[in-house]
Amino acid sequence: MPGMRRPFVTAATALAVCTATALTLGTTGPAAAAGTAPQATRHTADEPSLTGSAKLQRKPGDNVHFRVDAHGFADKAHGTFFVSHHFGKVWGGHFKGRIDCLVTGGPVAVATGIVTESHFKDAPGLPHIGDLRGKRFGFTVLDNGKKDRLGYSWAVDGLPKNSVGKCLSSAPFETLAKGDYTVHHWMPPRGMK
Repeated sequence: MPGMRRPFVTAATALAVCTATALTLGTTGPAAAAGTAPQATRHTADEPSLTGSAKLQRKPGDNVHFRVDAHGFADKAHGTFFVSHHFGKVWGGHFKGRIDCLVTGGPVAVATGIVTESHFKDAPGLPHIGDLRGKRFGFTVLDNGKKDRLGYSWAVDGLPKNSVGKCLSSAPFETLAKGDYTVHHWMPPRGMK
């Protein structure tokens, strides 16, 4: 009988390791690859996420909106973003794209994405934005209940011109006039030595 225990313990250990690996890596079946799985099963509690939209606190006539829907860990993240900025009826536009990185730390999330579509209308005396397609921009959110904050990678240069590395952005310095973001913090398990 003692000889029977060793194969059983080895098989049980192998099964536990395979199960933990599958849970850590997430769903990789055909439904997930095709994007046909229902949203409830595609986005589980075992992955970081940043979702929501908001209008920034600005002077009347200066309307800035951000929407982010990001899921997944680090450079395996996926999702979309949309940014619009209009100054009165004479200047403005929007850009949108696909998420390519997401990391979280408690109530803070940093995501980046590549712009896939960009449309801006110029006006005399106001900034010229140009075509932003192909550039990577970052977004930072502090999910602080009713007082969420937002930051973005072009905060220093004033215009979204320079691409950043994956998962890089500024501090969340902007306040929201309305809207809400939800950050779900998750990190993969780390091995203990």
